[in-house]
Amino acid sequence: MTRYSNLERLLHTSETIGIDRASRVVVVSDLHLGDGGRNDEFRHNGQLFETVLRQRYLAGGFSLVLNGDIEELFKFDLDAIASAWDGLYDLLLAFGRNGFFRKLYGNHDHGLLDHHDYRLASALVESLALRYEGQTLLLFHGHQASPYLNEPSSIFSRILFYILRYLALPFGFRNYSVSYSSRKRFAIERSVYDFSNRFKLISIIGHTHRPLFESMSKLDYLNYRLEALCRGYAPADAAQRQAIEAEIGEVRAELESCYRNGFRKSLRSGRYDAIAIPSIFNSGCCIGKRGITAIEIEDGMIRLVYWTRDGLRGRPTGERLHTARELGQSGIYRVVLNEDHLDYVFSRIRLLA
Repeated sequence: MTRYSNLERLLHTSETIGIDRASRVVVVSDLHLGDGGRNDEFRHNGQLFETVLRQRYLAGGFSLVLNGDIEELFKFDLDAIASAWDGLYDLLLAFGRNGFFRKLYGNHDHGLLDHHDYRLASALVESLALRYEGQTLLLFHGHQASPYLNEPSSIFSRILFYILRYLALPFGFRNYSVSYSSRKRFAIERSVYDFSNRFKLISIIGHTHRPLFESMSKLDYLNYRLEALCRGYAPADAAQRQAIEAEIGEVRAELESCYRNGFRKSLRSGRYDAIAIPSIFNSGCCIGKRGITAIEIEDGMIRLVYWTRDGLRGRPTGERLHTARELGQSGIYRVVLNEDHLDYVFSRIRLLA
């Protein structure tokens, strides 16, 4: 077996769907749906998520990919989940008329394979390949990069199941997963990054709960932006220097805000190489305290977006560099955290990987 044999298996066995510049696709992951009770971590974002799906993505003609850990089967029974979120399941199935709807499974909802009456069974796959202009975007949850989490029958997976079902749930502990371990999270991302570069493709994952855009975390992006601004300062004229100084102040304030508000744990890992090859993206999760993140593919662009209700208070803390735009009159705001042309992303991968 090679180092990437399991990820190579996904590449060679995935269903392939062609997309073009007119295609619209949204990717979300890690809902961790529970029974709707106080230990259901998705509950506080449930209404926000359904509103965004219905008003932005379903109405906007987007196809939908759910990229794993949608149900929290380590802590809840599927019947209880399906009962609590019956209306959401109806909404998800409605995306089939927009183009395609696929539901990829992760390590927390791998048990769905044993439920033949599962409502989303017709859309259930392990991975999905999107072909764009002869290039590949490979979508999979991400646990496949870990030898400890890939097999649900492994000792580690069985121990984790019993801890969550019989200890974390009764006592109301938050869901433990690799997302809260910086070292394990970085190791998984690095494996996916190396695999993606070897095969010159884009991988879109979830699992670690850490949004990534072009192989960079938020911390990486902010430091990269500071470096670029400083390099451009010396040759700039007086007016340009004034604008650069103002933006440097905003970037520094953004960094300080992130650390001040307790994001050190999710930001402390650096880049995987001296040059960031833009081959790995992560849609983040839908159980954030202030909102949800998603990956959008639209009009030949790929973007990382953030949905929140905090836009009512002006620019949300920690998002000073981006404009929040309200979704109709819903009180929900969309923030584009980063975006780029797919053609440019693939060109950089071909030239640098």
